[in-house]
Amino acid sequence: MAEAVRRRWWPWTVAVVAFITAGGAVGWAAASVLTPAEDPMESSSFTYVAVKSGEVGSSLSLNTIAAWTPVPVGVNRAVGVVTEVVSAAGADVVQGSVLYRVDQQPVTIGQGAVPAYRSIGLDAEGADVGQLQRLLTAVGVYAGPDDGKAGQGTIAAVKRWQKALGVEQTGVIQVADVIFVPDLPTRVALDEKVIGRGLMVSGGEQTVRALPPAPEFTLPVTDAQAVMMPAGTRVEITSPDGSMWQAVAAEQIRDEQSGTVTVSLESPDGGAICGDQCGQVPVTGEARLVSTVVTVETVAGLVVPSAALVTAADGETAVIDDEGEPRPVTVVTSARGMSIIEGVPAGTRVRVPASAEGVE
Repeated sequence: MAEAVRRRWWPWTVAVVAFITAGGAVGWAAASVLTPAEDPMESSSFTYVAVKSGEVGSSLSLNTIAAWTPVPVGVNRAVGVVTEVVSAAGADVVQGSVLYRVDQQPVTIGQGAVPAYRSIGLDAEGADVGQLQRLLTAVGVYAGPDDGKAGQGTIAAVKRWQKALGVEQTGVIQVADVIFVPDLPTRVALDEKVIGRGLMVSGGEQTVRALPPAPEFTLPVTDAQAVMMPAGTRVEITSPDGSMWQAVAAEQIRDEQSGTVTVSLESPDGGAICGDQCGQVPVTGEARLVSTVVTVETVAGLVVPSAALVTAADGETAVIDDEGEPRPVTVVTSARGMSIIEGVPAGTRVRVPASAEGVE
């Protein structure tokens, strides 16, 4: 009989225990949800640091690309083998300068809008003759007018120039003898794939390229780096000889395929970034120059970890001193977890989350 009673009560006993257990869980959950969270300012662990003098700034170390962008200005008309390259890449040339020799015959440069297209001898007339007369005047062998008429005086001057060049004194300028370009003097870079000792030329090759006053300077950067380099960001470029060139960031162009952003650089004063030292940049290929991008200008003042700064409900920035009192401050600049502030004296101890102690 007793055994039967126990059997009847066992399921009820289990149900009651289960109910009590479930009720306890619900009560715990309700207590957990309804109990307000602790004030993080009260529950967090803090340490204290002293406000002290220092400097705050930030920079990136990147490579600037310096490259010349030559412009084609002259066409070779000589036919034969290049026996000598006289004007080195980047050389300054003037009226009558020898660029190179083909079959030992000098190819010179002159200034003029009309390219060489014919031989010029006695009684020839035209704009190209006037260009030749001005060239002869520049090299000091002609004192007559540049009237575009090749009279006896012009021919005599041609012979004197030919003698100075060490070639046969024919009195005739052949079409291959002079390459006329729009402006002189200028810096030139001959096409090394065409004009090189032992190479064959057949006439018609675009060989003479004029260099601009200065090379172009660009910085290839990532999207994240580009965000830190708005227009006007200062860039310090170390030149090949170790001196420092100043530049500022200008236009940004993004290549969607590669995801690279190219930042063009300019001189702060509007001149050439390399000033009168542009000759240090090779005229062929690209030069990679170590550079410092100043993302945050260095400022001296009173320094605290940025983690010490708090913002009140009214938006005012403050620090909490070692007595728990907020002290309003003005943030001058911030970088790399540190801030320059004004509003409290040096030596003031301010509260910092323990995890931020020693932030640099």
